[in-house]
Amino acid sequence: MLKERKMGKKVTVVGAGFVGATCARRIIEKDLADVVLIDIIEGLPQGRALDLMESAPIEGYSAQIIGTNDYKDTKNSDIVVVTAGIARKPGMSRDDLLQINAKIIKDVVENIAKFSPNAILIMVTNPLDVMSYLAYKTTKFKSSKVIGMAGVLDSARYRFFIAQALGVTPSLVNAFVLGGHGDSMVPLPRYSTVNGIPITQLLDIKKINQINERTKNGGAEIVGLLKTGSAYYAPSASVVEMVKSILLNENRILPCCVFLKGEYGLKDIYCGIPVRLSKNGVEEIIKIDLTKEELESLKNSSEAVKKNIKKLNI
Repeated sequence: MLKERKMGKKVTVVGAGFVGATCARRIIEKDLADVVLIDIIEGLPQGRALDLMESAPIEGYSAQIIGTNDYKDTKNSDIVVVTAGIARKPGMSRDDLLQINAKIIKDVVENIAKFSPNAILIMVTNPLDVMSYLAYKTTKFKSSKVIGMAGVLDSARYRFFIAQALGVTPSLVNAFVLGGHGDSMVPLPRYSTVNGIPITQLLDIKKINQINERTKNGGAEIVGLLKTGSAYYAPSASVVEMVKSILLNENRILPCCVFLKGEYGLKDIYCGIPVRLSKNGVEEIIKIDLTKEELESLKNSSEAVKKNIKKLNI
């Protein structure tokens, strides 16, 4: 078990694969919280946790991490990051993972609800929008405490591609990508800026459309290059940005996959939109003005998610 520190924050990361292990590393290296890394494979989380702790004297962090195969060790977590599941392989879509990962996620979140009933869930497993909905329905947590990660990741990819096109530092770019985490996601050039200047004034429409398409296929591009795995550096960084906003009560406005109750004309669905993240999870759903075309694209994206939810008979 973890020894209690003054910080008192505890984050569980479910899944000790590349995404999960990298999430755990980023969290403890930033001294955000103590971490429990859990996986069904005996020895894997324990080995990775020990390896990370042995680097603490060099890196200088004081956060602790343990690896385990027992959900009892995750008890009373403040946040649980769920990365468990099968990763995409070349030629697979996120939706191809639906039935396989649904079984895994249902078991995972049932255990989380049992041992950490007050936790905030951050879902990472694909297809992310559907897995977020499944987790919400299974745990019966408040919808404000079950949040999907994808919007931060999709927007980060968008920001990088914009920065690359303009030859500027990526951190100078702000951008939003809304909708489902898939081919129907909705990049918003009007809300994407470089030092406050909209990219619509810096790039021609042809280049913007090219960047939009590359963003939509950002994950598939990496899967195609790796051949035997999928992205984990950018996804883990995206998770930790959300974790930080929650643990430090930063109230940051980030695009996240959340449960909608009529906002943007969408109901009983998980979809990516801007929200304010605080210690309570989703503190506020931000309503931004969308054009008729943008709103239609967002609705079309949500319809693709609904089709997959129906396949699970939740």
